Amino acid sequence: MNYQTITFDITDDIATITLNRPDVMNALNTQMRAEITDAVQEGGRAARVVVLTGAGKSFCSGQDLGDRTSTANLDLERTLRDEYVPMLRAIFDCPVPTISAVNGAAAGAGANLALAADVVIATDSAFFLQAFTRIGLIPDAGGTYYLPRQMGLAKAMGAALFAEKITARQADDWGMIWEAVPDAAFEQHWQSRAAHLAKGPTVAYHHVKHAIRASFDNTLEEQLALEAKLQGQCGQTRDFKEGAVAFLEKRPALYEGR
Repeated sequence: MNYQTITFDITDDIATITLNRPDVMNALNTQMRAEITDAVQEGGRAARVVVLTGAGKSFCSGQDLGDRTSTANLDLERTLRDEYVPMLRAIFDCPVPTISAVNGAAAGAGANLALAADVVIATDSAFFLQAFTRIGLIPDAGGTYYLPRQMGLAKAMGAALFAEKITARQADDWGMIWEAVPDAAFEQHWQSRAAHLAKGPTVAYHHVKHAIRASFDNTLEEQLALEAKLQGQCGQTRDFKEGAVAFLEKRPALYEGR
């Protein structure tokens, strides 16, 4: 795909997707959603970690309400089903770890796009805003799924009802994101985090994602059985053998990644 609204780069097994409409705070339109979907899928095939970030001072301001091509005769149910769901499924189903590097404002669907990643790293000056009730809507783009799981019911309900800004530090303290870091160190920090995952045991990471997500629906017995099954599969990989030998030899492991 010839990308117009994002930039896409793969370097050192890190696929970086940069939302690139800074003049509208990287607001999402039909084309951008399709391009993100395609790029995440390509990154999952060709890289060992996928990173989503934004150009300029914002991560993503959500649905582009000023884009007539996206809002003329807007059918919200169809738009969510046909455009948002494929994008969010691509992130959820990505076989390698995903990181949202939130460099600024993440509002509305943009906040929930960020939360869809496995790991969310935000700069201190960033904020998250469930802006939906300000215009008579409910959180969408996965917000009603991710918020209670990552923040807890009480915080999720307040965030959705009051539609108030949540600072990156608050989000960190509440368990909504992995970490908030100083602005000056932000880019170097998320790149270091991505590099760490890109050098790690990709098969194990894939199974980690599966097991942790499944735990919300499983009984203890079911989860223990799933752990045993997935651990058995990990134990058959070259990565496990390399990791064990490297541990005994007191050296960094050199993982194949696939």
